[in-house]
Amino acid sequence: MQINIRRTETATILDLIGPLYLGTPERTFRETIQQLMEAGTRHLAVNLAGVTKIDSSGLGVLVRTHTSLSRSGGKCHLFAPTQMVLQTLKMVRLDTVLDLFDDESSALAGF
Repeated sequence: MQINIRRTETATILDLIGPLYLGTPERTFRETIQQLMEAGTRHLAVNLAGVTKIDSSGLGVLVRTHTSLSRSGGKCHLFAPTQMVLQTLKMVRLDTVLDLFDDESSALAGF
């Protein structure tokens, strides 16, 4: 998994490219989030447009990120999920728990 980090005035944007599943991809994402939070990041917008595959570990790390940021007074917005990712989120009803947006501008407007 490749993670490109961009910053705006209101949030840090993560562009994910590749699969988000058990092993190195999930660990890379988790470690990136931990480093950003330790550096003071409280608002994240995660671009899911480049995620080619997701499994339960990938879903779990998204939920943990959402929960960790919420507990610290921040927010995590997910945006532009691929059809496969969106179907997976809906199948396990995480679309009702996580903050999902159609595009980057909508996700950033919510901060």
